[in-house]
Amino acid sequence: PRVGGVLQVWVAFLAIGVIGPLVMPADPFEIASAPMEPPGGELLLGSDYMGRDVLTGIIHGGRATLLVGVVAAVLSMAIGITVGALAGYYGGWVDETLMRITEFFQVLPALLFAMVLVTLFSPSLGTIAVAIGVVSWTATARLARGEFLSLKRREYVLAERVIGSSNARIIWRVILPNALAPLIVSATLAIGTAILFEAGLSFLGLGDPNVMSWGLMIGSNRPYILTAWWAVTLPGAAIFLTVLAVSLIGDGLNDALNPKLASKRRS
Repeated sequence: PRVGGVLQVWVAFLAIGVIGPLVMPADPFEIASAPMEPPGGELLLGSDYMGRDVLTGIIHGGRATLLVGVVAAVLSMAIGITVGALAGYYGGWVDETLMRITEFFQVLPALLFAMVLVTLFSPSLGTIAVAIGVVSWTATARLARGEFLSLKRREYVLAERVIGSSNARIIWRVILPNALAPLIVSATLAIGTAILFEAGLSFLGLGDPNVMSWGLMIGSNRPYILTAWWAVTLPGAAIFLTVLAVSLIGDGLNDALNPKLASKRRS
């Protein structure tokens, strides 16, 4: 039940991000009223320091934020699963080399590394998504490695080797499908992490200046938080609720995919 309820919230956020801009096609950068108009007047959620509609900004910003979050999470999962699968399956020097690379990326300050990558290239949604994906794959790699280390000794894997199946088939067609449960849970958490990264980069002025996002709204209105609190807190609340919904979906999926663990937690 909890998964279904939270999933409905997540679908609602996705609908707002995807369909919202079609329902409210107004330019989020357009001046809609006097600066710092409070909520409840001509504009439902008020205006920011430039007079832009906060509601329009949140709806349009949601699409950019969710897009970056999902794309970055997919990229980080692809890198992490590939590294972890190869390390766990082959072991030996392959495992040693890939784990040293993973540890190197782990000790780097992730946000700072992402800032450097975005600065080296022109700030855009694609650049930001790639940068976030490149700096956030290490946890997935370690998880995938652990799963492959455990599963590669199972009887059905040994049977595949006996009949002469290739390593590629065993890795991607035999072991990976059986390791997907914890990786799916990890993917939901990766989306939340990517959304926070995007918000942080945009807040610091490293986002795409031509695309409205929640982080950009918070960063540009931060100096006016005492006089136009709604222009900062409402986009922040959107980020908080989205990340919370994603995290709860991850918990719910973990309970659904690991019923024994869920029963122990309830007992």
